[in-house]
Amino acid sequence: KMLVRRFANSSFHLARVEVLQRVYFSIEAKKTDVSIRNNWTRDEISQIYNRPLINLIYDAATVHRMFHDPQQVQKATLLSIKTGGCPETCTYCSQSSKWSKDTNLKAEKLMELDDVYDLAVRARESGSTRFCMGAAWRGPSQVGPKQFERVLEMVTKVRLLGMEVCTTLGMLTEDQAKQLKTAGLSCYNHNVDTSPEYYPKITSSRTYDDRLDTLSKVRKAGLSVCSGGVIGLGGR
Repeated sequence: KMLVRRFANSSFHLARVEVLQRVYFSIEAKKTDVSIRNNWTRDEISQIYNRPLINLIYDAATVHRMFHDPQQVQKATLLSIKTGGCPETCTYCSQSSKWSKDTNLKAEKLMELDDVYDLAVRARESGSTRFCMGAAWRGPSQVGPKQFERVLEMVTKVRLLGMEVCTTLGMLTEDQAKQLKTAGLSCYNHNVDTSPEYYPKITSSRTYDDRLDTLSKVRKAGLSVCSGGVIGLGGR
């Protein structure tokens, strides 16, 4: 309604205001009829894939306004619970031990449970409703069960604060994904970084398919997935 009023008070033609009103009221009507499609055709997917980016941004904003107040954002706090010393060879990442001489970033131990909990409490008091924890390692299998068990305890304890919890811990086994789900994890972050063709140019320690494999295990465990790429990294 505010959007319509703003346009009405500007120099836009009345017809433009009428279009905005139709869009607004159609969105309001659709709020009561929400369904998520899972039967997309290849042609429909192709149309979305080839749609100009600016149009996709507009489409996404329109859908967002159907279900959320556009004047509100979710506040999230991201904490590095294990910094530096990662054995991966990602050319873009300062956490990699391969670039430690250039970055002067020293490997740190996994944070203690109580320290993470205290920071989560502070984050909640500051208005965050989501708490994200990242560890600089190839995956939990690299560090052994005791450290992974501590991460699981972190997830459970932070979730008891009433916050959403997400982690980025590298590659997972199917059992590890299930354990994270049982611990109360809301979402798992695992970026694909760039295209399959360009992937060998950014790292030699894993493949594009390795990333997809972890994403598949995360979905199978019933966790929400957060995944993306690095704009400007290269590739097509």
